[in-house]
Amino acid sequence: MSADLIVFLAGTAAIVVFSWRFSIRAGRYHGIARFFAFDGLWALFVINRRVWFARPFSPPQLLSWFFLFASLGLAVAGAWLLVRRGRPEGQIENTTKLVTTGLYRYLRHPLYASLFYLGLGIWLKGIDGASSLLLAAVVAAVMATALIEEGEMKARFGDEYAAYMKTTKRFVPFLF
Repeated sequence: MSADLIVFLAGTAAIVVFSWRFSIRAGRYHGIARFFAFDGLWALFVINRRVWFARPFSPPQLLSWFFLFASLGLAVAGAWLLVRRGRPEGQIENTTKLVTTGLYRYLRHPLYASLFYLGLGIWLKGIDGASSLLLAAVVAAVMATALIEEGEMKARFGDEYAAYMKTTKRFVPFLF
């Protein structure tokens, strides 16, 4: 068994535990689609890890770092807002208040947008056919996750969430 396969399988096992513990067990089924997004990102990282620092000043590498840092910024700011303003009960996903300020004023899903940017950043490290297919799978899984979660949020917050959806884009401010 190759080292890459062992690393991939170990990471996948950790993602399974995370997905079960934080979403699926609690009946938040967007965790199933999100598992595939996380696993796709992990696979993308595993196949591109050997070229992570190759040609450090090439345009794809520089653009990669931009997306990786943008991803980190969105994830940290989005999670902070969920904790501070969403008033979660227990886990961060279990907010008691709809957050519509800060990043959430412009994006319904800044944490999922961060996964898009993370995928782009990793993909740019080693662009090839396999990583391009994995990036497409990640994009599809993140889209599915967001759509499922939107159904959950409509059920939880009702008309307030429906109104929020009409004024706020999913992943890219003012566009999409």
